[in-house]
Amino acid sequence: MKILSIDVGNTSTHYGLVDGQAVIQTGHFPTRHFIDGPSAEFAAAITLLLEHAEGISFCSVVPDINANLVASVKPFGLPVFHLTHETCRGLNLAYPKPAEIGQDRIANSIAVQEFYGVPAIILDMGTAVTFDIITSVGYEGGIIAPGLAVMTHYLHEQTALLPELSEDDLLNVEGAIGKSTVHAMKLGVAVGFSGMVDALRARVLAELHARGEGEPIVLSTGGSIANLTQDWAQKSLFVEDLTLMGLAVAFKRQQ
Repeated sequence: MKILSIDVGNTSTHYGLVDGQAVIQTGHFPTRHFIDGPSAEFAAAITLLLEHAEGISFCSVVPDINANLVASVKPFGLPVFHLTHETCRGLNLAYPKPAEIGQDRIANSIAVQEFYGVPAIILDMGTAVTFDIITSVGYEGGIIAPGLAVMTHYLHEQTALLPELSEDDLLNVEGAIGKSTVHAMKLGVAVGFSGMVDALRARVLAELHARGEGEPIVLSTGGSIANLTQDWAQKSLFVEDLTLMGLAVAFKRQQ
């Protein structure tokens, strides 16, 4: 069963045709285009993909556009499923306030549970860095920390003389002692960022081990993974379209 999965983010909507663990074709669409009403432009972008789909599954962090998204795909006549904490099936949300869990994080957790097993730690490298922990109990919770772009933007915005660095500026940073302002910033952000992620991972592992959990698989997703050190990147399995995969699984579970 092929499903069109749609992940609505604050600035960009990511979509793709999913068949099991295979994400056949993906695209991005500006989320702001749904603000004023249904988007004929989005409908046109997904028309060819929907010729092969049996359903549509979506999650969203922008509740105000959900109705317009659904209206955009309604003319295609396919069943539409919205993944939330209330519609999640097959994954126990062992969390005091399930409504606070991001829908994309639920989708990621479902994909990992389905295809990789538990216990697991999921690292999602976006605007924020999130850790999600899934065990035999279910979804237990996680961590939210500043993402790479947030760090670089904040340094630039809150100081008069520091430039704003791009993520590409932070790849393969050499040395340990900065020899210019920019080099010093690169070291502070790139090495510090990787160190933060590693420290958080170590803390989660320590708690799981103390509880007698088995060794968890560590998966990563999100564009900023390239900015982690080579050593750290080798500690995780990178899955590019984890959220889209989880949305497709969630659709099938509610059939």
